[in-house]
Amino acid sequence: MVEGTLGPEPTRRHFISWFLGTSAGAFLLSVFYPVGRYLIPPKVEESMAGSVKLTIKPQDVKPNSGQIFKFGSRPAILIRTPGGELQAFSAVCTHLQCTVQYRPDLSHIWCACHNGHYDLNGKNIAGPPPRPLDPYVVNVRGDQIVVSKSA
Repeated sequence: MVEGTLGPEPTRRHFISWFLGTSAGAFLLSVFYPVGRYLIPPKVEESMAGSVKLTIKPQDVKPNSGQIFKFGSRPAILIRTPGGELQAFSAVCTHLQCTVQYRPDLSHIWCACHNGHYDLNGKNIAGPPPRPLDPYVVNVRGDQIVVSKSA
């Protein structure tokens, strides 16, 4: 050893040990981090919005049709029934949180993920959904549609 040096010179063996240890640590992190994120999902904040004014005009919603819109941070669905009544519900399926859609050929709300069916009152009528869709209150004020949470 030469006088004035701080320690032994690095060897190939030391470098390879460090490299393999770092690689093993990175591999374990790349496996367990996604698994942990899957098992403990992040908290999603509930929308604080009590009501939403839609950009859709009442005359633009044809009978027997549906339209998806955002209610705060979550999707919602506005439906004009074949009888002409406007109704709104949360567009989040109560089974596995897929987004539902309106099927004019069936005249009801349908979830494509696992073939869940809801009637025009949001009640689950077929498939795996365990409970009805959350209803919203629809008010038409002149040329504007206002959707709000039910009290």
